[in-house]
Amino acid sequence: MDSILVLLHTEDDGTLRKASLEALEAARNLGGVLSVGIVGGSAGPALSQIAGCGAARVLVVEGQAFAASRYSSDCPAAVAIFEATLPGLVIAPCTPRWARSLPGAAARMGGVADTHVTGVQFADGQVEAARWFYRQRIEATLRREQRPWFLLLEGGVAAPFVASGDSPAAEPLNPAVKPRSEVTGMVMPQGGGQTIRPEAELLFVTGAGWTKKQKDGAVHIDQAGKLILDFLGKADASLGSSKSLVDLSGEGHAVLPFLSHLNQVGQTGSTPRHPKGLATCCHGEEPHAVGWRFIQERRAVNLDANCGWARGKADVVYVADAFAVITRLNELLAKS
Repeated sequence: MDSILVLLHTEDDGTLRKASLEALEAARNLGGVLSVGIVGGSAGPALSQIAGCGAARVLVVEGQAFAASRYSSDCPAAVAIFEATLPGLVIAPCTPRWARSLPGAAARMGGVADTHVTGVQFADGQVEAARWFYRQRIEATLRREQRPWFLLLEGGVAAPFVASGDSPAAEPLNPAVKPRSEVTGMVMPQGGGQTIRPEAELLFVTGAGWTKKQKDGAVHIDQAGKLILDFLGKADASLGSSKSLVDLSGEGHAVLPFLSHLNQVGQTGSTPRHPKGLATCCHGEEPHAVGWRFIQERRAVNLDANCGWARGKADVVYVADAFAVITRLNELLAKS
């Protein structure tokens, strides 16, 4: 079995996100000698989260130069940790930060990288990685002879690692970096706030029906937007949308102002992994429903009893007006 290096990066507060703890647990399940590398502004909180992981070595690259995500600092940090451990297999969460920098680090080390890996196991004396192809319609199992092999894992591959005991002793590394850019601050989108929440228990998906004429013959964009945002806040849910709703603005139709292509779920969007999903005012066509393949419990609200969700794509379909349903849900959540 190859020696394994788990590469993790901290968040703004110095902690590790859930996907990082899942990657650590996936690596532990493979067996072999385990090392952990952490990159970030301050690694103290992260070290307490990996306590008891069984790593032979824990290496840390920390400091202001590594607090923000930049290729010019992230790649040298990953290379420094790699050179200190020389593993055959490198496992990391497939976050935007690592997806930008680790393929470059793999190239510098003469290795190969696979991103968006949805499963990893040790079978028949070899490491196997699973990955979707052809717009997530074909799942392939990969084996590679080339080493080092960098595997960037999607969320949900394993249960998050749970710490126990004292924080491990860390070996500091200080790679030389010369960033050509300076992070001066962060600009957040106006008006809608944060609607994409990967850690949320519920995925709430909107369809184009919210922007169509309702029973009174009028369009109620403002009411729809308020209902949806209120529900997201009260239920702490993540927001998704069908392609038809996101693309309505290009057709000259009214749209919900807080939606973007980042919210799009399906064949040309994201494939979320929330435990529960609730679709409203969308019809469950294949291009959209394919993005729900990893949702464990699926429910839908639609006035059409013959919509796609009712054809085996949802566990429960409520034939009802989504405006009325979400209004009532908001009232119940306000009392809880």
